[in-house]
Amino acid sequence: MYLVYADEKGQVFDHPEWFGVGRDGDMVMEMLEEELIPLPKGATLVSLPCTRPLAMDPDTGEIVALEGGWAVGALLPQGYTRLLLPGYVKTNKEEKLPLFGYTAVVWKKDGFYVAARKSDNPDQWNPLNFDRDEIKKQVNRFLEDHPENRIYAHLQKCALEYECLTASNTFLNRWEGALPVSYSCNAGCFGCISEQPEDSGFPSPQTRMNFRPNVEELVEVMLNHLKTPESIISFGQGCEGEPSTQAGLIVEAIKQVRKRTSLGYININTNAGLTSQIKSIVDAGLDLMRVSIISAIDEHYEAYYRPRGYHLKNVGESLSYAAQKGVYTSINYLMFPGVFDREEEMEAMIHFVRKHKVKLIQLRNLNIDPESYLEMIPKRKGELYGVKRAIEIYQEELPDVIIGSYTHIPFLT
Repeated sequence: MYLVYADEKGQVFDHPEWFGVGRDGDMVMEMLEEELIPLPKGATLVSLPCTRPLAMDPDTGEIVALEGGWAVGALLPQGYTRLLLPGYVKTNKEEKLPLFGYTAVVWKKDGFYVAARKSDNPDQWNPLNFDRDEIKKQVNRFLEDHPENRIYAHLQKCALEYECLTASNTFLNRWEGALPVSYSCNAGCFGCISEQPEDSGFPSPQTRMNFRPNVEELVEVMLNHLKTPESIISFGQGCEGEPSTQAGLIVEAIKQVRKRTSLGYININTNAGLTSQIKSIVDAGLDLMRVSIISAIDEHYEAYYRPRGYHLKNVGESLSYAAQKGVYTSINYLMFPGVFDREEEMEAMIHFVRKHKVKLIQLRNLNIDPESYLEMIPKRKGELYGVKRAIEIYQEELPDVIIGSYTHIPFLT
């Protein structure tokens, strides 16, 4: 399990003697065989600028820093959960890494390995199953057939430039498709990918939509996509704010669509803080609700989401109401090694899931600069279990809850 590092030109090397190490939060750890899997198809190796890779001298067990090289991390495709961060130290503490989910990687005799586990069937969300030429062809067809629909024009950039797979599905007429609706948000998330304060130091990798669609545009996209029993159309995308801030539009669009078709599933990705708006959307005929969450501890939740006019208790109320009304509820759990697997975080989240009758936990690797995140959240004590063992504990404590990476509904389970 040898150290992998890069030079300043991005060329990747393996060290002939030193072993690779990972990090659970800010703790440097030896990687175990049971934590490693071959680098998945669709994963990407990236160098971490302004860092020095850490390694272990197998003769002494000492942790050492490599001079003259950069640390390397892997960006995993959806369906895989990282267990450890790359082992590194920053040479410039002011430098912030781009908003990606970096995973520890090593070299063994037969190839690259990562500290990760397969949490779901990755096929539908593997970038290799998205033919770029076909997507371009379908984008052009949709824009030609619907020249007045601003949503399709907006999603063109998402599909072709950002290579967003959900946006691509909208043009491919399959699986889960994207339907952004909101340019505003009721939270100021520390790691927001579409809007950051100028002084944050994080460049936003995406551009947020800058218009308010009308009901007719929403209905057109929904009817074009909901043509099979397994189709899903989703409000709440990375290129927008909080969809429930446009509850009036969503409610009317759902009502009109459900008068014309019962096919497929209507989903909302939401922070669920605006409970009254969520209730109106649920009552209009929502099928699925996926709630973004990072912690069930108030101080941690508020430090990351920086909510405006709501609190974690409102999120719980929204989940409970949706579950009572028959909506299939899940949480998008933004997980980070060294935090996700801390005892008090686990106890709080297990209680939250039970209390609000969540049916599915979707594990998502938090895309963030690790040092900035660890400095921002409240300092905690308590045992660290390791991500692999933490997931096993969730499975033991919540036997009726599915733990995966994306939506599981009857046709997918």
